[in-house]
Amino acid sequence: MAAVGFVLHHERRQAADLAHEAATWLVADGHEVRIARPDADLAGLSQHGCEEDQLGPGLDVAVSLGGDGTMLRTVDLVAGAGVPIIGVNVGQMGYLTDIEPSGMTAALERFLSGERTIEERMLLTVTVERGDGDRTEHVAFNEAVLEKTPMGHTVRLAVNVDGEFFTTYAADGLIVATPTGSTAYAFSARGPIVSPIHRALLLTPVSPHMLFDRTLVLEPTARLRLVVQGHRAATLSVDGRNLGELDPGDGITCTAADRSARLVTFGRRDFLNILKSKFGLEDR
Repeated sequence: MAAVGFVLHHERRQAADLAHEAATWLVADGHEVRIARPDADLAGLSQHGCEEDQLGPGLDVAVSLGGDGTMLRTVDLVAGAGVPIIGVNVGQMGYLTDIEPSGMTAALERFLSGERTIEERMLLTVTVERGDGDRTEHVAFNEAVLEKTPMGHTVRLAVNVDGEFFTTYAADGLIVATPTGSTAYAFSARGPIVSPIHRALLLTPVSPHMLFDRTLVLEPTARLRLVVQGHRAATLSVDGRNLGELDPGDGITCTAADRSARLVTFGRRDFLNILKSKFGLEDR
């Protein structure tokens, strides 16, 4: 029997209803259902609730019920345990989610019968290094962003690649993205669209106040270090999670993570057709 976890969008009632419906038949078939406590309460599944750090270990599959934000949260919760993820689109655009709500049950049945493939996606390790010696580590599926504070002006960010100084950017911010993240914030900053199964680090400036305004596409073994310069602080976010301000002299180091996000697919995932569908290109 399998252990199946659920992660919910907290503001979409359909996500809670789908989780409750799926949990009912899974338990009836002898499977284990696991869900983080806040999500369990929303879905009326408190008897299956667990702490967030207990969700991933031993789980056979996690089901993300929401949009891309919920998918990012699911990756954050279970990727460290190597758990494959089924993305069900209960959001709006749902670029990271393949399954529509009406197909969730069939997708779970196919997964449990072994009829699936696993697509490996690169993750980013983001190490925050502060001037006082404090170091913290985070994992990103899409990107890490250093940018000006909400009420601030442009920031100056020095960039080193593999220990060698490259240049100092004067910009609204810098985005370090994975190929999956190339269609997230980096896309709105006019970065390139990269097939998500590639492995590369993308460095994209946001509204740079300099002639050089292109994205750098670097090999996956590259080690990128960004250091806040001048007298203005910068705000750090990782996959949309605000991690606070970095003062001048503080920095981040970004490298490919030693583990991957594992997304469940059923048949060939056609990257170009997904782009056409999600960005309304089919009838042009």
